[in-house]
Amino acid sequence: MSSSHKHEARIHGSKYPLINRFQEYLGEFVYGGIDGSVTTFAVVAGAAGAHLDSAVVIILGFANLLADGFAMSVGSYLSTKSEKDNYNKHKAIEYWEVDHLPEKEREEIRDIYRAKGFEGELLEQIVDVITANKDRWVDVMMKEELEMSEETKSPVAMGGVTFLSFLLFGFIPLLVYVIDYSAGLEINLFMWSSVMTGIVFCLIGYLKAVVTQTRVVRSIIETLLLGGMAAVLAYFVGDVLEKFFV
Repeated sequence: MSSSHKHEARIHGSKYPLINRFQEYLGEFVYGGIDGSVTTFAVVAGAAGAHLDSAVVIILGFANLLADGFAMSVGSYLSTKSEKDNYNKHKAIEYWEVDHLPEKEREEIRDIYRAKGFEGELLEQIVDVITANKDRWVDVMMKEELEMSEETKSPVAMGGVTFLSFLLFGFIPLLVYVIDYSAGLEINLFMWSSVMTGIVFCLIGYLKAVVTQTRVVRSIIETLLLGGMAAVLAYFVGDVLEKFFV
């Protein structure tokens, strides 16, 4: 085994339970960060295109940051909770069928493993072992018949991770405007906001590559392009609307 594979095995092993637990939520953290940075930077870009003051940019940015972040966290919570509820509902049905229709359920187990190539006495032994324990029996039915896996992530934690990530990454495009409002800066605010947000896009692209197991460079470029296109669109929309209404 190569040194890199050994390092990966150590990280994914039980020696680092906190890291393993964080990895369960890394995907949600990344996608919350993508939405937070892209949508907030789009608001900043639209405001810059309309040549609005820093105070207005801050108001619009924080309104988007809190409202959209909360909405995303609620959506993540409800989605995860729905998956858990759906799994538990079907699991309760399987328990009822095992209790009230045991022969039918035994035959379903037999059909499942016959389709896998088992037959004769070995097939019957497998059926006997599985059906000897009700919990094991139901677990096999959930995985093999219904093709459902139990959601182990907490809905509350999923919502919290999404909200935290949205706020953390979404605040970066606003940071230079907040500093300018409180201290005053003789710089191009939108340019520096763009640079800082670009760095955030690179970081998120890297984390997305870790989650999706894709090429890092490709993931970074993809994130930069998508975020940049959203910002360019918002900038020109703000510029056009400013000419009409201001």
